[in-house]
Amino acid sequence: MIPKVFKEVIDLGDGREISIESGKLAKQAHGSVVVQMGKTMLLCTVVSNYKQSDVDFLPLTVDYREKFAAAGRYPGGFFKREARPSDGEVLTMRLVDRVLRPLFPKDYHAETQVMIQLMSHDEEVMPDALAGLAASAAIQLSDFPFECAISEARVARIDGEFVINPSREQLAQSDIDMMIGASADSVMMVEGEMDEISEEEMADAIKFAHEAIKVQIAAQLRLAEAFGKKEVREYETAEGNEELEKRIHDMAYDKCYAIAKQGTSKAERGNAFAEVKEEVKASFTEEEMEEFGHLVGGYYRKAEKEAVRELTLSEGVRLDGRKTDEIRPIWCEVDYLPSTHGSSIFTRGETQALATVTLGTSRDANKIDMPSYEGEENFYLHYNFPPFCTGEARPLRGTSRREVGHGNLAQRGLKGMIPEDCPYTVRLVSEVLESNGSSSMATVCAGTMALMDAGVQITRPVSGIAMGLISDGDRYAVLSDILGDEDHLGDMDFKVTGTSEGITACQMDIKIKGLSYEILVKALQQARAGRLHILDKITETIATPAEDVKPHSPKMITRVIANEYIGALIGPGGKVIQELQKETGCTIVINEDPVTEEGIVEILGTSPEGIAMVEAKIDSITFKPVVGNSYEVKVIKMLDFGAVVEYTEAPGNEVLLHVSELAWERTENVSDVVNMGDILEVKYFGIDSRTRKEKVSRKALLPRPERKERPNKD
Repeated sequence: MIPKVFKEVIDLGDGREISIESGKLAKQAHGSVVVQMGKTMLLCTVVSNYKQSDVDFLPLTVDYREKFAAAGRYPGGFFKREARPSDGEVLTMRLVDRVLRPLFPKDYHAETQVMIQLMSHDEEVMPDALAGLAASAAIQLSDFPFECAISEARVARIDGEFVINPSREQLAQSDIDMMIGASADSVMMVEGEMDEISEEEMADAIKFAHEAIKVQIAAQLRLAEAFGKKEVREYETAEGNEELEKRIHDMAYDKCYAIAKQGTSKAERGNAFAEVKEEVKASFTEEEMEEFGHLVGGYYRKAEKEAVRELTLSEGVRLDGRKTDEIRPIWCEVDYLPSTHGSSIFTRGETQALATVTLGTSRDANKIDMPSYEGEENFYLHYNFPPFCTGEARPLRGTSRREVGHGNLAQRGLKGMIPEDCPYTVRLVSEVLESNGSSSMATVCAGTMALMDAGVQITRPVSGIAMGLISDGDRYAVLSDILGDEDHLGDMDFKVTGTSEGITACQMDIKIKGLSYEILVKALQQARAGRLHILDKITETIATPAEDVKPHSPKMITRVIANEYIGALIGPGGKVIQELQKETGCTIVINEDPVTEEGIVEILGTSPEGIAMVEAKIDSITFKPVVGNSYEVKVIKMLDFGAVVEYTEAPGNEVLLHVSELAWERTENVSDVVNMGDILEVKYFGIDSRTRKEKVSRKALLPRPERKERPNKD
């Protein structure tokens, strides 16, 4: 039977369209759609169990995968099937998860999966910009308890004009690359990178994307209406107890307020709050705890949260005693690790990051191999968040999605400051050693200093700050440099990086509806003041990049040679280049420039003498004498019919000086004119038409003897 297909089309206004279709594929899923733009097609399916899980949170999994068949390619590696998700796929999962998760009811704990798959790829369409739309559209066709439809869109600015969902080629010309997630009435998520733009320009870009998102949401609602919107499922919920909630609130609120007002450290504060919680529990009988003990913890946390928020809103005082716009104490240090190419420590309050820089060749570039994109990064950042940094012991299970996401944010904040002519591949690693509020922003600050310490000539130093917001609808407080606790109890987590000239990257998650653009701009401006304060602390420690790399760091020399010489430099089976690397201790990498069709030779080494030897070898191989010019040569071999000489400016570049070209007089023995080791001048004549070999002459530079007159026979 031919399935009934429902379809809605979104007109982007410039000849491009996005279609949302349902009814043809994956009909046993609780909701499924195919979103198509150009030849790019995403299949999104959503399923949620009807039985609640025995946990006190939503076990939501957002999974995004790109199938290699979508681009007509095989997976790389030995096993020819897709394996663990790439960093690019993980980043897309995070973008979608951050918008969806807050819209499920807090008491909905059923196992839920959102699976998005790239089934067909178009090089002109970036699929990650469609993933949020696909996820929300599929949920709208389900019976999930979900607050409202959302969508996501990428916004770029090219020649001063905003563009929605640009191609990768267009994005390369843009000074803004931002992904916005929003409902019809509220922006919920922002993430992206920029070329040092102003706070007002960023707000304008968000507004532009939000208008496009509203159109996408309207299309989802029309599709759901046509498809037949299902009744929202019923699910088991924990029964509340207003009397119990009030009792706990009355017992805990004032005590929590007093603790919060003391402005103590994280550990002291945590211990004090824990004592209050234990006092609350101790006030109940065993029978009461058996009956509703499972509610006590939640009601206590609610009272604690209300107390902390009210303290900030009414008195402008924060958990650690700071004012709303005050930055925690900062201390910095560079060149801490003696053997690294660059290192730094950045400590702000109870957050600390140790950054290291490693310099390498193009061979060390980070290769990206995804169905939707193939390329490499010559600057990349890895972020590590071990359990001890928060005083915990937990299982180590490889790099987490959070580490990928935070590292990517810091990388985007810094990469625009790496000059295009930087000869190195640069790997920056951040080890988070302490964490109590925005270790990703500490990573940006530590990374800036480590890059300068390593001698990477960054355009300008970058700093980062995490902002928060507390609002009760009528009052609000924008918080600079938030603590971990303020992140959890606040209404916004907004990370922004930038230079003295403007914003370079941002990541924002908003937890309340209808955040006004006025508050957003105020938060951005307050963030700028905080960034500049932190930047001053950084530049007090190291103001400008080191003039050169460290003595033990590798020096990079780049040479350009004609393609015809690449084979000679490599040698048969790589013999020449391998022996040269072994002899000099240098790493030599040869790449071919596809535009100029020339060879780019990278020489990386710690020994100036070794680098000089490699350069001399290249000079020797690429040396090409000019017809008519004179050159100094050295005799390196004696033959019966001449002498083999090498050019002194290109050792190893040899040519035969024939016995007939030694002198004007007839030469019986070569040794009558020259001997081993002699240095002399010769003239270069090019290829001899008779012998088809290169010809040089000593006698051509000598005065020609006068010809003797023949005697007159008469």
